[in-house]
Amino acid sequence: MPADLHAHARAAAHPAAPCPGCATGTLADRPDATVVRHHRTVAKAHAPGTAPEELRRRLAVAAALPEILLPPLTPAPTALDGRQVTCWPLGLPVDPRDPGAAPWEDAATLTARLHRTPPPPGLPAMRGPRKAALAVARLAAEAPGHPAAPVLLRAWAALPPWARAEEPAPPELGAALCHGDLHLGQLVRHPAPDGPWRLIDVDDLGVGVPAWDLARPASWFACGLLPAEEWQRFLGAYRAARGPALPADGDPWPVLDVPARALTVQTASRSVTKAVLAGRPLDGAEEALVDACGRMTAPRTGVL
Repeated sequence: MPADLHAHARAAAHPAAPCPGCATGTLADRPDATVVRHHRTVAKAHAPGTAPEELRRRLAVAAALPEILLPPLTPAPTALDGRQVTCWPLGLPVDPRDPGAAPWEDAATLTARLHRTPPPPGLPAMRGPRKAALAVARLAAEAPGHPAAPVLLRAWAALPPWARAEEPAPPELGAALCHGDLHLGQLVRHPAPDGPWRLIDVDDLGVGVPAWDLARPASWFACGLLPAEEWQRFLGAYRAARGPALPADGDPWPVLDVPARALTVQTASRSVTKAVLAGRPLDGAEEALVDACGRMTAPRTGVL
């Protein structure tokens, strides 16, 4: 797949003639996504089984909101080796080596603006809960003997059915246009290197509970993986941008608690599965996630 995808990216970047001196590279090569770069064009092969019409609808949203989402270079996906492929302009991602420069305010403001945008008719559901359920199912199938597995499965079972993708969310939780998989890796500067920040990755975009998009940083904060100052920067910017997921002031945790728990179980499940497949022990951050899941089914003493 990477070789074919590189050829696709090269053709998209230079439809008239080749460019042998252009920068190229494979940015990601996972079972659920392969991403390559050719010059200023990025080609992504989406997960096997991705529905082309649903992806097309998600691409249309990105094209219609270029001040929030990175717009695609083409309006519809192309089939390549049984996978749906899309092309995008190259952006500059967040530098993981400089945590202090993380654009928390930009992430929160863009998310709030996305949540305030009326979703178009026919847009699929946001896939966040479904992705969490898939992560837990993979844990149960591939790492059932790990000591953490029973802890994570108990925490998952304690969540309400909507957070486990077993039934629709209650209407009182709200419905908005959501990203579905928000974290700092979903931001790039475009045009690179110092253009404005934009959200990327529309695979999980759709209509859903907006608090889900705030759940990953909330989970990291509750697990001790995100400093309080950075969490407050994100939270304050989201509220300042009139994000509809939260009340304008007061305690956010009545809204965030269930999504944050679900994202904690999802992330911990992925971590344990990867550790088992790699034959390695959990690292400190992964242990913190598992410990948080253990607290979910213990007598309550606070968030997570």
